[in-house]
Amino acid sequence: MSKAKPDNRSAKVSPDLDTPTDLPQAASEKISAALNTLLADAFALYLKTKNFHWHVSGRHFRDYHLMLDEQSDAIFATTDQLAERVRKLGGTTLRSIGQIAKLQTIQDNNEAYVPPREMLRELMEDNKHVAAAMRKAHKLCDDHEDSGTAGLLETFIDETERRTWFLFEASRQEGSNAA
Repeated sequence: MSKAKPDNRSAKVSPDLDTPTDLPQAASEKISAALNTLLADAFALYLKTKNFHWHVSGRHFRDYHLMLDEQSDAIFATTDQLAERVRKLGGTTLRSIGQIAKLQTIQDNNEAYVPPREMLRELMEDNKHVAAAMRKAHKLCDDHEDSGTAGLLETFIDETERRTWFLFEASRQEGSNAA
């Protein structure tokens, strides 16, 4: 039995899920595909942040543990809004962990041990990557006059930049002016 490979395009929408939109179908499909990739990355980044939250150790344990818990909660909070935006545009969204794995651009970290500073640096780079992908999706929204999605992304970009900043500051060498 052959499994169909989910991809980044919106599948043909069932008549039961055919949400009306004033956007042209091609625009809806392109924006939905971009949002589904962002959604897959949000789940991947959420789990990586939780992984590091659970496995952080060392003298800054409490600070890092609490910061990573707060950041993972903020990342997870974006998932429902991204998925519902896809549906508002008439698209379909993620249905499985397998589909997330196919679409995510954030690399997993399955190492048995990662030093705390490396955890923070890796998450900082991942958040920078997500912000760049959100800006690219925002441009696509602007090109198709989708101000609703663009506005949502503006909020998420700001939140992602804040996480990047906090991770940068927390990962700096003590007594150093440079990273």
